[in-house]
Amino acid sequence: MPSLLEALERKYGAKGEVNPSIDDMPVAIFVPKRSPRLSVPTLLVLNDCDIDCAGDACALADKCADVVELDLANNKLTEWQEVFAILEQTPHVRFLNLSFNRLTAQIQAAQALQPKWDSLSHLVLNSTYVGWPSVLGLLKALPALEELHLSLNEYSYVDLSGKETNEKERCEACSRLNVDTTEPVHEQLKKLHFSGNPVSSWREISKLGYAFPNLETLLVNECPIKTLEPDPCEKCGDNNGNKKSHDAFTHLRFLNLNNTGLATWDEVDRLASFPALRSLRVQGWPLWERFESTEHERRLLLVARLPRVRTLNGGGAVPADERDSAERAFIRYYMEKPEADRPDRYWELVGVHGKLDPLVSVDLRPEKRVQITFTCGDTSEVRTVDVYRTVSDLKTRLERLAGFPASKMRLFYVDQELRDTQFFQGPEEMKYPTKQLYSYNIRSGDEIIIDSKLKHTISSTA
Repeated sequence: MPSLLEALERKYGAKGEVNPSIDDMPVAIFVPKRSPRLSVPTLLVLNDCDIDCAGDACALADKCADVVELDLANNKLTEWQEVFAILEQTPHVRFLNLSFNRLTAQIQAAQALQPKWDSLSHLVLNSTYVGWPSVLGLLKALPALEELHLSLNEYSYVDLSGKETNEKERCEACSRLNVDTTEPVHEQLKKLHFSGNPVSSWREISKLGYAFPNLETLLVNECPIKTLEPDPCEKCGDNNGNKKSHDAFTHLRFLNLNNTGLATWDEVDRLASFPALRSLRVQGWPLWERFESTEHERRLLLVARLPRVRTLNGGGAVPADERDSAERAFIRYYMEKPEADRPDRYWELVGVHGKLDPLVSVDLRPEKRVQITFTCGDTSEVRTVDVYRTVSDLKTRLERLAGFPASKMRLFYVDQELRDTQFFQGPEEMKYPTKQLYSYNIRSGDEIIIDSKLKHTISSTA
């Protein structure tokens, strides 16, 4: 396997000669201080080059003296001493990507690090499976680090305590480590990417907030977090006293919680308590599957519950008129609920806007959900269906009942009111995949027949 130096020479050449010599021609030549072939771009990308070591130190230092961004993702680096050798020869590098290099080896005592790479501000270690002791050692050696990527590293707990731990200290029920620390580890770090790790406890996530007290951006999307309560595990017991879910994140401005396991409005109310939170992503929650509403209605309730949040699920800032409308809609929504079901935010907004009169309106929209009988051969089943679903989406949801894939499926709509009249011309095939169900004037009590394209193909061939 090639070294970093060999990979550079393959890509940019090993010698300084660029053009053949020209004899007997009076040509004025500008000679740069450094030959183009002896230097490399300041942004250096060497992905998938099978690099497993640094190479000759002097030659590497000569070539990489001006490199400020170095991308070495998807290589064969496994030893930290080789990574440190590369850093020694790239003194001005600010960005280093080591993703998908298997760096599971622990940093040895002989490699004890002192703060010396003070130019490196962005480090990417996604899917390197780097251990927590090594992460702690790197943080001590990188005093200027502002952004750290630790996604897809199979972390089920967080341990930046620097103490020796063992499996007995992990909870069998929630897999977290029963070692609490609130001591800061790195006060310069502002952005942390922690996506796709199997951490399910918010108490573990809070350890990151205490370790990085000035953290402003945190991504924990695709993590199976079930609640933001700091200590929900009964087996571990509540050792956090009166701590709240936001206590560790006093400076956090951006939080990505997409595709987590949060399933109640209480979690949204907890997010409203984060003092500096201004931008939030909360898509893909189980809550949205359980809460029957349009995307617009859901956004109104979120905006009303989150007074400090300025941008929600991307896009621009929430306008003042939208927030006012959302808060008034929130009041009217909970006016119809029992008083015991009204959240604290309801009473806060009533104090701002007063008690509002219900809106008088005539809703001409179709029913959102109807009960339909689905028939496939000799099997019939009654299901509740959202009429705003498309035909294509409905087919996908019927695969288990039908026993064959959606691509082989045909649907026929039967209007029960017309079925026994002279106007009935037979079932209507639902041909168009993007057409929504309500456009068929579908109502409760109607029937949809599921048929197979494959059966018709065999029949016509015969």
